[in-house]
Amino acid sequence: MVRVAVLDDWQNIARASADWSKLEARAELKFFSKPFANEQETAAALAGFDIVIAMRERTAFSASLLARLPKLRMIALTGMRAASLDLEACTQRGILVCNTAGGRSLIATAELTLGLLLAAARHIPLADQEIRAGRFQEGLKTGIILNGLTLGIIGLGRIGTLVAGYAKALGMRVLAWSPHLTAERAQAGGAEYADKLTLLSTADAVSLHMPLSPTTRGLLGREDLARLKPGAILINTSRGPLIDEAALLSAVQSGRIIAALDVFDHEPLAPEHPLRRAPNTVLTPHIGYNVGEVFSIFYREAIENVLAFLDGAPIRMMNPEVQTSKPA
Repeated sequence: MVRVAVLDDWQNIARASADWSKLEARAELKFFSKPFANEQETAAALAGFDIVIAMRERTAFSASLLARLPKLRMIALTGMRAASLDLEACTQRGILVCNTAGGRSLIATAELTLGLLLAAARHIPLADQEIRAGRFQEGLKTGIILNGLTLGIIGLGRIGTLVAGYAKALGMRVLAWSPHLTAERAQAGGAEYADKLTLLSTADAVSLHMPLSPTTRGLLGREDLARLKPGAILINTSRGPLIDEAALLSAVQSGRIIAALDVFDHEPLAPEHPLRRAPNTVLTPHIGYNVGEVFSIFYREAIENVLAFLDGAPIRMMNPEVQTSKPA
């Protein structure tokens, strides 16, 4: 019987998110709720599987890992894309990759961005922690009013545009920059265009909404963070490596800025990672797209993709050329 591995079920909600009965009638399923420690552990765990259902970028599929999985025939990826999956290597090895719709993940991420902005501005996590510890207002910092302040958005795509609308509803001025953004497109997205240096030095809060690529990795480095206003809020709900992690850690430890982060260089964030103990931070465990409505679409369409593949009529293919080529 075909063996299917359902990976990255860190919250143990995959089974409840969709109807697995049709797939269970045709394949042996195994759900993995813990992340793998390294590539060797991943290869050992998945060696006997024909198909993998993977949650976005939680497990990386590099060329070297794929070479250690000779039985693997298909990867059913949830979401539209994953920077940690080597699509070219999949194609070379004859492994079909299919994706799913994003559902309302863009809205979910934009709303979390707003939540992180408010949480950082009003020190909500610290206030919750203090009141649960039996204290009330002792030792709490005062918050800030966002109305009248400036939000800088780096990446005015669909999520960035939603965030711009939320910020304007709060009465904030919105600036935007990305490498290819124009003044006309910025205005259409509800923002004013500013160059990168102006945005960083002017904004009271900065939110990143860029995809991770070789050109955007390290988009904000030490010099960029030094240009932020003292006390500025830096929000990242996109990808951790967009920001130089060492520079970010230094900036929050020194008290220069507040960082509100949903994403990190390596996930899950290691228990001993210094960000877990860093002051001036609000941290969430990559939950931007993590809502029931999105997971139901992810898993339903992933199941459809696997069943279509088993029927010999695959759908939602990211590398359809695999169907007409021979594996390496």
